[in-house]
Amino acid sequence: MTIHVNNIDIYYEKAGSGPPVILLHGNGETHKIFRVATQRLAEKYTVYAIDSRGHGKSGRVKALHYADMAEDVARFIEKVGLERPMLYGFSDGGIVALLLAIKYPALLSRLAVSGANLNPRSLSRGFLRFSRAMYAITRGCRWKLMLSEPDITEEELSRIEAPVLVLAGGKDIVEARHTRIIAGAIPGARLRILPGEGHASYVVNSPKLVDILEPFFEEGYA
Repeated sequence: MTIHVNNIDIYYEKAGSGPPVILLHGNGETHKIFRVATQRLAEKYTVYAIDSRGHGKSGRVKALHYADMAEDVARFIEKVGLERPMLYGFSDGGIVALLLAIKYPALLSRLAVSGANLNPRSLSRGFLRFSRAMYAITRGCRWKLMLSEPDITEEELSRIEAPVLVLAGGKDIVEARHTRIIAGAIPGARLRILPGEGHASYVVNSPKLVDILEPFFEEGYA
């Protein structure tokens, strides 16, 4: 399905019934990375798996900015008529989720993020070198986005009101100390660093993700 919000067409797929859950993918991906998660979560929840602007079947753009993507989700929630949905964001989706919760503290009931970063300096040196090389070759807006944004402060994170679960792999491209900063700055946030996991190994069409998310989501409806 496609919905027009914030001056752009946003594609999403809806499955299941029950309390609403939104899933946000990472840079260069689509909602398809959540096929396994959607199937399982749809047994208890109404799942909305979104293609971010400039990705998948959503509208094309010349430039990408996380603030625009966060506003897309805010307007999506408003237009679809969701009441305080839960949200999980992976990588760039996690950045978007954090910005959304900062700007609209009462919008979400629960928030889980994994592999999110506060600024490009939070990423490993190897990944930054690779990203710079790819941008030099392609001049792609997705690479430029990761190299120039975000710029989230600890003070901004302290404004988040929803219960938050912060995840990262033990072998993530986001440096562990930065993941700990995110969790430490959000009031009451929980932190899980998953040993042996990479940036996406437990996320992309992996049942491990649902095993982690389900108990956290269920707490909101216990």
